[in-house]
Amino acid sequence: MKSLLLAVCLILALHCGEAAVTCETVAEDLYPCISYVAQGGSVPDTCCTGIRTLNSQAQTTEDRQSICRCIKSAMGGAPLDSINNALSLPAKCGVNLPFNPSPSTNCDSIN
Repeated sequence: MKSLLLAVCLILALHCGEAAVTCETVAEDLYPCISYVAQGGSVPDTCCTGIRTLNSQAQTTEDRQSICRCIKSAMGGAPLDSINNALSLPAKCGVNLPFNPSPSTNCDSIN
């Protein structure tokens, strides 16, 4: 668990975009979601708060593309169960994201 968390944080910290929303910001906002993504169970309230915060920060095309790239990069090589848990979070938190942050998403096509 600790190694997964460390790997996600390192990937996000190293893959900062030029947009106002950096991978560091994405990592900070989504940090409370790590336990759910890795193990399932109940979604922590602080995770949903982070998703809502991140969603409100995605104001420009560049921000949305940057957030997409950060999330997509963090999902790379993750087990399918973890990816499915991550993809279920916006709906479980009642957040309608302006894009689908799946591993197959072309982040450059997001407006």
